[in-house]
Amino acid sequence: MAEQTDKALPLPAFETPPRVLLVVAPFYRDIADMLIAGARSALAKASAEVDLLEVPGALEIPPSIRFAARGARFDGFVALGCVIRGATSHYELVCGESARGITLLGVDRGLCIGNGILTVETEEQAAERADPARMNKGGGAAEACLHLIAAERRFEDGGRSFHSDDAHILMA
Repeated sequence: MAEQTDKALPLPAFETPPRVLLVVAPFYRDIADMLIAGARSALAKASAEVDLLEVPGALEIPPSIRFAARGARFDGFVALGCVIRGATSHYELVCGESARGITLLGVDRGLCIGNGILTVETEEQAAERADPARMNKGGGAAEACLHLIAAERRFEDGGRSFHSDDAHILMA
């Protein structure tokens, strides 16, 4: 395993708490629960309002985010799930298409999405990455979402909803 260094940016502060939807594929329930716990903890630090939507699998996450975005109720989204390599090419399809769908929603639709869909070889790798006390990928995806929300607010309203002690922009 590559050694991780702590290069995380400080969480942004918000005048108006962001509203975030966690979209979770709980196929591996224990892994999903750890990802959710990590994401909720990170979002609580920013006083975010959080809702949860469970969907059948990773491929259903991007369209579900799109459906939820139509109502304009949420400032951002966190995609959480786990895909573990099996004996067929299905792994590549699910990993690639779910990531592509999330990227397109961010780029084409301007949605603030933190991608916490784990793509791993084994369940042990998934547990290590999902565990909030270890790699905390759910928390990392939530933090990415918060940074995107802060950037969007900064550029859309001239910075009235975003506080920064620095004159420069920090992004994760």
